Amino acid sequence: MAELLLKLSSAAFFLFIFLSLTSAFAAGEPKPFSRYISPLSLGINKPEKLSHLHFYFHDIVAGKNVTAVRVAEAPTTSDSHPFGAVVMIDDALTVGPDIGSKLVGRAQGIYALTSLTEASLLMAYNFAFMEGKYNGSTLTVMGRNPVFSAVREMPVIGGSGVFRFARGYVEAKTHTFDLKTGNAVVEYNVYVFHY
Repeated sequence: MAELLLKLSSAAFFLFIFLSLTSAFAAGEPKPFSRYISPLSLGINKPEKLSHLHFYFHDIVAGKNVTAVRVAEAPTTSDSHPFGAVVMIDDALTVGPDIGSKLVGRAQGIYALTSLTEASLLMAYNFAFMEGKYNGSTLTVMGRNPVFSAVREMPVIGGSGVFRFARGYVEAKTHTFDLKTGNAVVEYNVYVFHY
């Protein structure tokens, strides 16, 4: 019996050593922090194209089916002085200005009122598309939006899916704005380079 225990403990010891060495060799050297790779390794083997997208953004802050909700504000924030308010959005993107027109995606993200002297927003959001060849793809926009300017330009800083490595800009133009409710429909023209 003692002999059997000795053989089992020896076998367990060698198994432990073997597994320890195997895991040490498997770990190997850590991958480098950065390296150059070929664009072909990511499937980028076609020419870059420039796309123009046109749609309407529906920002509903009051009434039924609200899509923009104030989630934070400064102690000094008020309706007459909205500086410091932060709003979370999940706004419909449609082909036409009517909310009932064809839905092509959602604008999801946040905007914050960032100016002491004018209605100016910092916008950080994704256009999440759900139509045609763009279904499942996103474009990311982040920039300053002085809402009472006739046309506002903000940068497209990236994307996913069809829009990987995207760069470009959007032009936003207020189509309608209800002074009573704050609800707005904004026309968007998006110009984006992508592969």
